[in-house]
Amino acid sequence: MPRSIWSGAISFGLVNVPVKLYSSVSRKTVRFHQLNGKTGHRIAQKRVDSDTGDEIAYEDIVKGFELTKDRYVVITPDELESLDPEKTRSIDIEDFVDLQDIDPVYYDHPYYLVPDKGASKAYGLLLHAMEEADKVAIARVVIRSKEQLVAIRPAFGRALMMETMVFADEVVSPEDIDDLPEASDLKISDRELKMAQQLIDSLSSEFEPEKYRDEYREKVLELIERKAAGEEIAVQPEAPQPKKVPDLMAALEASLAAVKGESAGDGKAEKKPSRKKPAKKETAKA
Repeated sequence: MPRSIWSGAISFGLVNVPVKLYSSVSRKTVRFHQLNGKTGHRIAQKRVDSDTGDEIAYEDIVKGFELTKDRYVVITPDELESLDPEKTRSIDIEDFVDLQDIDPVYYDHPYYLVPDKGASKAYGLLLHAMEEADKVAIARVVIRSKEQLVAIRPAFGRALMMETMVFADEVVSPEDIDDLPEASDLKISDRELKMAQQLIDSLSSEFEPEKYRDEYREKVLELIERKAAGEEIAVQPEAPQPKKVPDLMAALEASLAAVKGESAGDGKAEKKPSRKKPAKKETAKA
């Protein structure tokens, strides 16, 4: 069972809502160790002096910021600790904003905020008030001696989620990307746009997160099992590079025809653009 990693209170105005923090993501990955390819033994990494080659004890290692090549400013742990933000147990809401005003690039890691003992009513009040107002709270909180900018939003109809955010100066501006096309290069005809919209409509469906799997991780685990069982693995040839589309309209028409053909082959009626209800913002994934 997940365990809370922090406890405190959401603070807005004179209202405090005691909460506990849980990570809402459990990353799944396949971890490998570094081995000596000849002996199969684990590789040990040592901390050594780049000049003398001597191994250095952990307690003798200090932090240094490089000013120029081989010139550093040494910063002690006490000096860094003196800059730590004031340790509080409060998530201080500064603003309420519209969800659509926040570009997803600003989101970092999601957490659940759960009401602490006796706080369910105040928690429910904030949850439903934010749902009715269709707003997201922007706040600051100190976790592990670091101040975090966070967004708090209703989710799944019964929970508040807190997303840590990156600051504006950490986001790479599109203007800094040389290979992005100019606005003049993005012009399209009305007919091309209509065809593209038809293709999007024909491929549209409800979001079902369970149907998307980490197929690469599954293949890696299968590969490990097969090799552990002594099976010899044949290396697959490199996949061919995708070909450039010479005629955009022809590609759109062929794509639509393929989708219609699949629908007919499955015995299903041709998929028509559905009149979807606007997605609820509280369930939008940041």
